[in-house]
Amino acid sequence: MIQENILELVRYGLATGLITEEDQTYTTNRLLEIMKIDDIPDEVFAKYEKKPLPTQEEAEGSLEDILNRLMDYAYENGLMEDNTVTYRDLFDTKLMGALVARPSEIRAKFERLYKEDSLKATDYFYKLSCDSNYIRRQRIKKDQKWTTETPYGTLDITINLSKPEKDPKAIAAAKNAAQTAYPKCQLCAENEGYAGRVNHPARQNHRIIPVTINQSPWYFQYSPYVYYNEHCIVFNSKHTPMKIERATFGKLLDFVTDFPHYFVGSNADLPIVGGSILSHDHFQGGHYTFAMAKAPIEKEISFTGFEDVKAGIVKWPMSVIRLTADDKNRLVELADKILLAWRGYTDEAAFVFAETDHEPHNTITPIARRRGEAFELDLVLRNNITTEEHPLGVYHPHEALHHIKKENIGLIEVMGLAVLPARLKAEMAEVADAILAGDDLRKTPTLASHADWVEAFLPKYKDINAENVMDILHEEIGQVFKQVLEDAGVYKCTEEGRAAFMRFIQSI
Repeated sequence: MIQENILELVRYGLATGLITEEDQTYTTNRLLEIMKIDDIPDEVFAKYEKKPLPTQEEAEGSLEDILNRLMDYAYENGLMEDNTVTYRDLFDTKLMGALVARPSEIRAKFERLYKEDSLKATDYFYKLSCDSNYIRRQRIKKDQKWTTETPYGTLDITINLSKPEKDPKAIAAAKNAAQTAYPKCQLCAENEGYAGRVNHPARQNHRIIPVTINQSPWYFQYSPYVYYNEHCIVFNSKHTPMKIERATFGKLLDFVTDFPHYFVGSNADLPIVGGSILSHDHFQGGHYTFAMAKAPIEKEISFTGFEDVKAGIVKWPMSVIRLTADDKNRLVELADKILLAWRGYTDEAAFVFAETDHEPHNTITPIARRRGEAFELDLVLRNNITTEEHPLGVYHPHEALHHIKKENIGLIEVMGLAVLPARLKAEMAEVADAILAGDDLRKTPTLASHADWVEAFLPKYKDINAENVMDILHEEIGQVFKQVLEDAGVYKCTEEGRAAFMRFIQSI
């Protein structure tokens, strides 16, 4: 009986703390309205009154099944236009929105907890973002994750399976849907509570927290895809383009002042070396320590007039200057000086050009964190120049690696986490079968792009069998990611590359 599923969802809300007993009747009626059902028989109420509430773990495990039963009913009774993942996501978000408190209540509780401890506040908000199914725990669990040891440290690798692919019907519907400028993008504050449409995700269960950084109003939320622990997004209250400037460093450092247990960084502000959304100024952060943060200083350096700032070149495949100081204002001053110098810097011998045909190429990917009581900034030098040989970028994964990673190297990859496309799950399973069977990968269209790579690493392994073939593929994918980062580095980790890096530093 569908009424039982409604009560099970209400009990989920009680068990996870999304609602209280005072909210129980109201929430039940909201769900009845969404499901277009008029009543619940007394015997159904009686059945559930006798049952103890599930534990948090039991509730988490049951949610997907409860929602699936409700959505099946909705489709069978004409409440959903189609039974595809796009329409199911729109509908189950509407259901979960009935369990989530109004923004004012959530912000008030966050503020109360923050006054006690910033960690308590983020713990509360992250759990709420998961319990509300805004972060879909069951999908996140499907992501494939492993690590690879390299000379630069332990790199994280993930094949992203949590972001659903659009089905053909939804793609067609989105193409024919009326275009709207509300919300302007998926990062805008207007997404909070938005019902969504076929070409824009539903966000009735989504909440955001206002923060003030560098004396300007911003918001704080979590990413629905959480590529790492407590993956958060900090975004401008206005729909304004990405821009790396002096104020950026102040904003980043203000955020880690307010949330010292988090790091925060910004994608670069130019195409190719920037993130996927350049139209809305935003940062990404979280409660995680990446390999780059663990990487040591390879060479100490100093800047005249900033002797109080500890500085060095980081042992990392990309070109990273690390600055550490107790006074964050001094970091802002020096970071701005480095940024301005890099924006205008050309070194033809190192194939570094500030601009060509009036198109700027140099920018920075900055990351801020606390190191004990001190503040730390990592400044990653980026350049987006293209050539006929490398039309997607000289400092971008080269064509030989595109079978694994072709997309932009953004902030997350820069720090040491490869976010790889979902297609690799099926392709690697096929590659494994082909290796074990001794088949020619070139004869299979979906595997031909991997043939050169597989032929190159096979001689390294004397015994490849069903027990170890996937581990070998994972290791080799990790080594490809290492090469991807090396390709993206402006100055290579060679004697010649380090000499060129020092020429820039000495020019500041």
